[in-house]
Amino acid sequence: MDWLSSRHDQAVAAPVDLIGRELEIQQLRLLVGRIATGPGDTLLLSGDAGVGKTSLLDFAAVLAADSGIRLLRATGSQFEAEISYAALHQLLLPCLIEVPRLSPLLAGALNVALGLGEGSPPGQLLVASAVLALLQQAATEQPLLLIVDDLPWLDRASALVLGMVARRLAGLPVALLAACRTGEPSFFDQGNLPVARVAPLSEEAATELLTSRYPVMTARVQRRLLDTALGNPLALLELPVPLGDMARAVAGNLPGTLPLSHRLQNVFTSRVRSLPTPVFELLLLAALDGTGDLRLVRAIAADRGEEGLSSAERAGLVRADESAAQLTFRHPLIRSAIVELSTSEQRRQAHAELASRLADQPERHAWHLAEATEEPDEQVAALLQEVARANLRRGDSVGAVTELLRAAELSPSGKGRSGRLAEAAYLGAIVTGDLRDAPRLLEQARRAYPGPGGPLSAAVAGAYHLLHGDGDVDTAHRLLTTAIDEQDDPRDAHNKVLVEALYTLLMICFFGGRADLWQPVQTFIDRLLPRPPELLAILSKTFGDPARLTPAMLARADASVAALGQQVSPARIIRTGIAVSYLDRLSACREPLQRAIQHGREGGAITSAIEALFLLGQDAFHTGRWDEAQQLVDEGLRLCEAHGYDLMTWPGRLTAALIAAARGDFSKATDTAQDMDAWATPRRAGIIGAYASHIRGLAALGQGDFETAFHNAAAISPPGVLAPYAPHALWVFHDLVEAAIHTGRNAEAAAHVAAARDCHLDRLSPRLRLVVLASAAITEPRTDVTVLEQVLTEPGHDRWAFDLARIHLTYGSHLRRIKRTTDARRQLTAAAEVFRRLGAAPWETRANSELRASGITITKAEAGLASLTPQQRQIALLAATGHTNKEIAARLFLSPRTVSTHLYQVFPKLGITSRAALRDALADIPLE
Repeated sequence: MDWLSSRHDQAVAAPVDLIGRELEIQQLRLLVGRIATGPGDTLLLSGDAGVGKTSLLDFAAVLAADSGIRLLRATGSQFEAEISYAALHQLLLPCLIEVPRLSPLLAGALNVALGLGEGSPPGQLLVASAVLALLQQAATEQPLLLIVDDLPWLDRASALVLGMVARRLAGLPVALLAACRTGEPSFFDQGNLPVARVAPLSEEAATELLTSRYPVMTARVQRRLLDTALGNPLALLELPVPLGDMARAVAGNLPGTLPLSHRLQNVFTSRVRSLPTPVFELLLLAALDGTGDLRLVRAIAADRGEEGLSSAERAGLVRADESAAQLTFRHPLIRSAIVELSTSEQRRQAHAELASRLADQPERHAWHLAEATEEPDEQVAALLQEVARANLRRGDSVGAVTELLRAAELSPSGKGRSGRLAEAAYLGAIVTGDLRDAPRLLEQARRAYPGPGGPLSAAVAGAYHLLHGDGDVDTAHRLLTTAIDEQDDPRDAHNKVLVEALYTLLMICFFGGRADLWQPVQTFIDRLLPRPPELLAILSKTFGDPARLTPAMLARADASVAALGQQVSPARIIRTGIAVSYLDRLSACREPLQRAIQHGREGGAITSAIEALFLLGQDAFHTGRWDEAQQLVDEGLRLCEAHGYDLMTWPGRLTAALIAAARGDFSKATDTAQDMDAWATPRRAGIIGAYASHIRGLAALGQGDFETAFHNAAAISPPGVLAPYAPHALWVFHDLVEAAIHTGRNAEAAAHVAAARDCHLDRLSPRLRLVVLASAAITEPRTDVTVLEQVLTEPGHDRWAFDLARIHLTYGSHLRRIKRTTDARRQLTAAAEVFRRLGAAPWETRANSELRASGITITKAEAGLASLTPQQRQIALLAATGHTNKEIAARLFLSPRTVSTHLYQVFPKLGITSRAALRDALADIPLE
C-alpha cells in the first residue's frame, strides 16, 4: 500500500511505513489504547494539504481493528456539503440497525434527520443526544472509534452535531479522531478540543521517503524535489510522476515550475480557481518571475489600476513581507498550481511583460525574453548563452545547463544550435552528473550541423565522453587537438569554449601519463593572447610536471590557494585543488573543497563534489586520518556508481587501496591494482597503471618484499630519474629509495636522491623535504644527519603521520645497521607507536622486528597485537579488562555475534585459546 494511502470506508490495510511520524504514531497508540481499556477521548489532526493526515487516520483504523475496536468512518465531500446530515449518515450507517432500540423520541429524531422516516425536523441538540445514545448502545458489546476525515467539507448539520457529540464522549468507550486542513473554516466547533499539529517531514525523513520510493534519481533532481515539496509527503511521492525519465537523467532541463500530477492539482488548485482573473494574472506574473519581488508585482498592479494581491493574501496563498519587499507563496506547489492553471498564451504574455520591465537586469531580461519567444531567434539564443556562461562562473552550473538548452532550442538549425547542444552536453557531463545524457545531446548536435569543421564544444564534449566511456586516451587527444587547430583563432584567451577545451586536454594528458601527449597542450596554452588564464597556466605546470616547478610558479600556485576563501565556482575550487595535489597543499583547500561537496549534496555540481571528496580523502590519507579518508572515498564512489563515472572512480579507489595495503588487507589492495590494469591497458591510461604500481609497491613494502616494491616504484619513474610528466613519482620517491637500499641497490638509491636534489624537490613541500633528507641520510655517507634529526622533531611534521613513521622506520633501521643502537631504538619506537595508532599492522610488525633486532624484547602478545585490525584490537583490550561480549557490543555499536566472531579470530593471532589467557596476555597494555 502507498505511504499516502487511498481513503477507505471501513477496514483498511496498514500503510507500509509512516516515515518520520514517530510522535504522531505514539499519540494514536495512546488514543486507541485508552478506548480499549477505559473512557475514550477526542483528537483532531490538523495540517496542510497532503501532509499525511489520511495516512495517520488509516494507521489508527488498523490499530483499532487489531485491538478489537469497532470502526465507524466518514469523509467530508464538497459534492455532499449542501446535503444535511450526509456525513452523519455515512458515519452511522453500520449502526442504523440498532436505532429501533432507542427511545421513541430519540429514534424518531434520528430517523428524520437521516432521511429514514417522516416527521417534524428535530433540533440539533436532540439529534446529538440521539447519536450519543446510539453510540453508547453500540459500544456495550465493542468499543468504538469514530474517524472523520476532511472536516471542512462536512455538511453544516453533521458538523454541528458531531461538534456537540465530541464534547460529550466522557464516560463512554468511544473515541473520535478527525482531520482537517490548517486554516480551513469549518462548522465543526474545535474550541477546547485537543489538536495535534501534523507538521511537514524533517529534511532527513523527507529524503528517506523520497529515496525509498524513487531510489534511481540524480542528486540534483532529488534536491530540487525536496526544496519544492518542503516536507510534504504527498508532494514527495507525486512530483516525480509527471517528470518520468527526467527524474533519472537530466541535463539541467527541469522546468522552472514543476508539473503537478492530477492528485496534486486537486490538492493545490482549489483556492486558486476561485480568484478573480486580474488577481490570478498578477499571481502568474509573480510565479513566473520567481524572485519574490513585491515591488515589481505592485508596480504592475498599479499600472493596471488593480487592487493587487489582497484577496490572494486573505485566501492564504501568498504572504507579503513589507519590510523586505518580498512576496512568498505559502507553499512552492501553489506556484506550480498557478502555472498549471494558466494557458500557454497567458504564460508567454506574462514573460514578455516581465522581460520588458526587467530590461535593466540582463540575466532576468534574457530568460523571460527567451520564454516569451516562440520561433528560433539567434539574437535571443546568443543573449541567453552569455547569461549561461555568467551563471557558470558564479557556480550555478545547473542553471547554466538549463539556459544553454533553452538557447539551443531557440537557435536556428546549424552551427549555433549544434555548439550550444554540445556545450550543454559537456557541462552536464563534467558538472551536473548527467554523463549518461550526453550521447543523446551530442547526437542532436551532430544532426544540427553534420558537416566538417563543427563547433569546438562538440569536440570537447565528445572527447570527454570518450574518456569516460569505452574510448581511449589517444583518440580523445587527437579529436581535441585537431579541433583546436582548426579554430579560426586558436590563440584567443577570451574564448571560453577554447579555454574549457584546454582544461579537458590537460586532464586527457594527465590520464594518459606520457610526456609526448603534453607538448601540444603546452604549445596551445603558451600561445594564448593576451595571456593564458592564470589557473590554466598554473595547472599545466603543477599538475603536469611538479618536479620541475619554478619558484615563481610555486608562488603563483600558493596565491591561487590563498584566494579560494571567496571562490564560489565549484569547478575553480576543484581545479585549484588538483593543481596543488602533488604539492601537498590540499590541507589548505579543505574548507573550499567541503563547500564544493555540500554544493553537490544540495543538487549542484555532482562531478565537483566527487572530485572534492577524493581530494579530501587523499589529504586525509596523507595526514593520517584514515577512517575519515575511507568515509570520504566511499561517498565519492557511491556517487560515481550512481552517475556512471567509471574513470573518476580510480583516484578514490587508489586511496582506498593504499589504506588497505597499509593496514594489511593485501588481497583487497592487489585486487584493486588488477582492476586498474585491466581497465587502463586497452585505454592507454598510463596514470591508472601508475596507481596500480603504487598500490602493489606499498603492499610489497608492508610485507617486506622489497624486490617487488622496487620494480613497481621503478615502473613509475626509473631510479636516478624523476621522469617528466610523471607527477606520481613524487608519491613513491621514498618507496623506491627504501626498496633499493633493502635490495642492495645502493647506487640506484643514491642516484635517485641526486635527481631529487637536482630538481630541488625538497623546496616543494615540508613532506618532500622530510623524504629527501631521510633518503639522503641513508644513501650518502657524508650527509650531516643532524639536519634530518632536527627536522624530524620540528612542530607540524607529525601531520604527515604515515610518511613520518616510515622515515623513523627507515632511518632507525639504518642506524641499527651502523651500530647506533640507542638512536635506532628511539626512531623505531616512534615508528611503531604511530603505526599502531594508524592501524598499519604490517608496518608495526616491521618496526617491532627491527626493535627486537636492536635488543628490545617484545612480548608475543604485543607482537600479535600488531597484527590485529583496529577494531579487533579494541575488542581484545575491552575483553581483557573483563567486559562481556554484550557490553563490548553496546559500547562499540556492534552485535554480540560480531564481537564473538572477532574474538574467535583474535585468539590464534595472540597464540591463546581462552578469555582468561587473553586477560593475562594483555594485562599490561593500556586501554585507549
